[in-house]
Amino acid sequence: MENSDLIKYVTEKATAWLNGNYDEATKADVQRMLDAQDSSELIDAFYKDLEFGTGGLRGIMGTGTNRMNLYTVGAATQGLCNYLKKEFGDVPQIKVVIGHDCRNNSRKFAESSADIFSANGIKVYLFESLRPTPEISFAIRHLGCQSGIIITASHNPKEYNGYKAYWNDGAQMIGPHDVNVIKEVESIKRVDDIRFQGNKSLIEIIGENIDTLYLNNIKTLSLSPESIARHNNMKIVYTPIHGTGGMLIPRSLANFGFTNIIHVPEQDVISGDFPTVISPNPEEPAALDLAIKKAIETDAELVMASDPDADRLGIAVKNDKGEWILVNGNQTALIFTYYLISRWKELGKITGKEFVVKTIVTTEVIKELSEKNGVECFDCFTGFKWIAAVIRELEGKRQYIGGGEESYGYLAEDFVRDKDAVSACSLMAEIAAWAKDNGKSLFEMIQDIYLEYGFSKEKGISIVRKGKSGADEIKQMMNEFRSNPPQEIAGSKVVIIKDYNTLKQIDTKNGSTTNLDMPATSDVLQYFTADGTKISVRPSGTEPKIKFYIEVRGTLTSRAEYDHVNTATEAKVEAVKKSLGI
Repeated sequence: MENSDLIKYVTEKATAWLNGNYDEATKADVQRMLDAQDSSELIDAFYKDLEFGTGGLRGIMGTGTNRMNLYTVGAATQGLCNYLKKEFGDVPQIKVVIGHDCRNNSRKFAESSADIFSANGIKVYLFESLRPTPEISFAIRHLGCQSGIIITASHNPKEYNGYKAYWNDGAQMIGPHDVNVIKEVESIKRVDDIRFQGNKSLIEIIGENIDTLYLNNIKTLSLSPESIARHNNMKIVYTPIHGTGGMLIPRSLANFGFTNIIHVPEQDVISGDFPTVISPNPEEPAALDLAIKKAIETDAELVMASDPDADRLGIAVKNDKGEWILVNGNQTALIFTYYLISRWKELGKITGKEFVVKTIVTTEVIKELSEKNGVECFDCFTGFKWIAAVIRELEGKRQYIGGGEESYGYLAEDFVRDKDAVSACSLMAEIAAWAKDNGKSLFEMIQDIYLEYGFSKEKGISIVRKGKSGADEIKQMMNEFRSNPPQEIAGSKVVIIKDYNTLKQIDTKNGSTTNLDMPATSDVLQYFTADGTKISVRPSGTEPKIKFYIEVRGTLTSRAEYDHVNTATEAKVEAVKKSLGI
C-alpha cells in the first residue's frame, strides 16, 4: 500500500470513530491525531485491527483500532459472545469467568467485558480483584464454564494491556475457535453493535472460595513433603514484581510447608506502573536485581520472581563460588522435568504411559532426558495453548507429568491448562529442599543434569521493529531466511531445515523432503547443524519482534569443567550470531 493510500485508509477509519457513538474523550483524541502534522501516530493507531496471536489480543493502550481500549476490548467481547451463542446454543446457561491483572485499566476492561457478556444473556463469574492467570483457567474448569477471559499483557511494558480468551477446557483458544472468533469480531462494523449495558443479575463476584480450592489442588502436586519438613525454614526470597503473584504465591508456599518467605517490600506494592523496574519481565536480569539484593542481605538460598499475571517464573541461585546467577527458562524447564520424572520413578508411578511436552524452540535436552527415562516427549508450537492442546488430545489415554517452554513458563498439573507460576514457585521451592536433602544445591543439580544428559547453552535474541514499517521489515526478514537458507552456521553444515509454514522438513544431505506432523502451520523456521546446533526463527505473535532462538551443545565430564564448557559454548553462541548477521 502506497503511503498516500495508507493515509487515506487510516483517515477514513479514524473519521468513522469521530462520527460513531464513542465517548467525547475518545473523539477528542482521534481529532488530535487527525490534526497532527506528523501522521505516524494516526497510522499506527488505525492501520490494522488488533488480532488474536499466540497470546490473544495484546497492544498498547490508547485510542484506535490497533490499541487496547474499551471499544477494541468491547468488540472482542461482543464477537466472543456471538460465537459462544452459536457454539453452545443448546446449553441452558452459557457461563464465563473473567479475571484481570494489576495493569492500568485492567479492572475497567474486566468490568466492561462483564457488562457485555451479561447483556448478551451470558452468566459471568467476575473475580473480585486481580488474580493470577492460571487461576482463571482453573475456575473455568471448576465452574463448568464454556469460556473465560483475563485482561492482562503478561510481562509486556507498562504501556500495554491485553485480552486472553479461553475455551471450555480452560486452555487458550486454538483453531478453529480463535479464527472463528476473529471473524465474529471483524463482523462488528459499528460501535452500536456492542451491547455495553450489562445485566447485573447475571454477574456473580467470586474470590476466596475459588482461591482455596485452587491452592488445595496445587498442594496435591507435592512429591517430597518429607524434604520440606526437614528444610521448611529454608530462606526463600520471592517477589511478584508489583503483580498478581503476591495474592496467592506466598500462601501456596506456606501451604506446602515453607515458613521463611522473605519479601521485597518495594515490589509487593501492586502497581500497573511497575515503578521499580524498566520491564516487569523475569526474563530480564534487571527485574530480579532487588530480589537478589535482598537475598544477599539475608543470606537466602533461592530467589523466585513471577511476572505481573503470575504465569511465568524466574529464579536465581548461588553458584559454586557463592555468587548469585540467573537460571534461564530452558534450565528451569529442565529442572522441573528432571525432578518430576525422578520422583515419579522413585515413587513407582512410571507405567510407560506418561508424557511431557515442550515447545519446538525449547532445549532438546528435555527430550533426551525424558526418553532415556521411558517418558515420551511431545514437541509443539510456541505458546502454551499448544501444550494444552496436547494434554487435551491425550486426556484419558496417557498421563501428563509436565510441560514447559523456554520463555519461563511451566505447568505441572492438568487441572489448569495454562502456564502456572503459583504451582511452579511452590514446586521449585520443594525441588530446592529435595536437592538439599540429597546433599546438593540447585546449581549442582543443574550441573549433574548436564553431566548425565549432555550440556547445552541457549540464547534468545529479539530484534524489535515497531509499527507498520517494522511489521513489513520483519516479514521481509522471514522471506529472506526462507528463500535463501544458510548452508552452514558457525562453521557447521546445516543438515536439516524445518519450515513450519509449509510443514516440510528438508534433509540437505540427500535432498529428501518429509512432512512435519503438526496440527497447524506456523511462521517458524528451524536449522539443525551437524554439530548439534539448533536455530529457530519466528516473528512474535504478541509483540513487534522477530525472535531468534540459539541452542549449541557441549560436553561436560565433571562439575569442575563447568565454567570451561560454559565459556566455550558462550563463544560458540557468539559465532552463531555473527554467522546469522544478528
